[in-house]
Amino acid sequence: MKSAFSHLVITAALQLAVASTADAAPRSVGQSPWGAEDEIGRLNLITEESRSDVLSRVSGGSVYDLSVEYFIGMPSWQAAGDPHYRIWMTHTPDGTVVDDPLHVGTTMNEHVSYTGAAVSMYTHMGTHIDALVHFGLNGEIWNGFSAEEHLGDRGWKVAGAEKIPPLVARGVLIDVAAAKGLDMLPDGYRITRKDLVAALEWQDVSLREGDVVLIRTGRMKRYADAAAYMDNPPGIGLAAARFLVEESGAMVVGADNLSFESFPSELETDYVPVHTYLLAQQGAPIIELAYLEDLSKDKVYEFAFIGGSLKLRGADAAPIRPVAIPIR
Repeated sequence: MKSAFSHLVITAALQLAVASTADAAPRSVGQSPWGAEDEIGRLNLITEESRSDVLSRVSGGSVYDLSVEYFIGMPSWQAAGDPHYRIWMTHTPDGTVVDDPLHVGTTMNEHVSYTGAAVSMYTHMGTHIDALVHFGLNGEIWNGFSAEEHLGDRGWKVAGAEKIPPLVARGVLIDVAAAKGLDMLPDGYRITRKDLVAALEWQDVSLREGDVVLIRTGRMKRYADAAAYMDNPPGIGLAAARFLVEESGAMVVGADNLSFESFPSELETDYVPVHTYLLAQQGAPIIELAYLEDLSKDKVYEFAFIGGSLKLRGADAAPIRPVAIPIR
């Protein structure tokens, strides 16, 4: 195990942030093959037939929760000044007796206890899905919608998180860490196309068009320690992202890390090239902070992925609580 880990560290250190000719060429947003009004991109691959197919193969038994808990001090993106997760009590049993906010009297408040709370958070916290508006190129998002025309003070008028339909599709776990004999990929490791192909061969699984593909780096083992979880995590590279979408037909991609892609960027012209490639050019939503440890432990690589995100109107992302049910 130690030698394998050392080899990966050396390999990661030798990876050069050199873009291919295709990557270095001028980049612009993708135009949807589903029409000029399309706001959901590759989610159009969900059909009645595709839903029926995956649900007909559910084997029953175990149901895997792929979401994480929200709590004060949880890992979150702070580099751009976004807010931490906060929860505070708006009503407590003893406080209600004192304040009597509903004017029902002391006797009633002592008999009927009342607890209420409020939360404040960045949209990209915990297990969440990035909407196609999250990143764009040259003032436009997927399908050529412009910020100038379609973004108001209360969010996007197109392609916001509320447009994301319920996700019912074949899910595939690519356990890159386990395929390399590791509990967790090294800090900063950039997952390559070769890594994904090797892991799929090791699992004896093939990808299909319309899959929700989730990549395990093992980073979730550090989730309880926000600083450790956020410090230089492993992530995916551009060639690997192209393999998932253009070569294999993935509909949604995701991982157990935050920000999905590796840093520093492979392109001098784009500080988040994987995000702009997936969201703005390919119309492929991204799921981040997916909890994949139980799937890995039980070697469940194919499953029915079922998830609904909050319909936050005009938002660039929304929390999602997906489940995985093994399929035959």
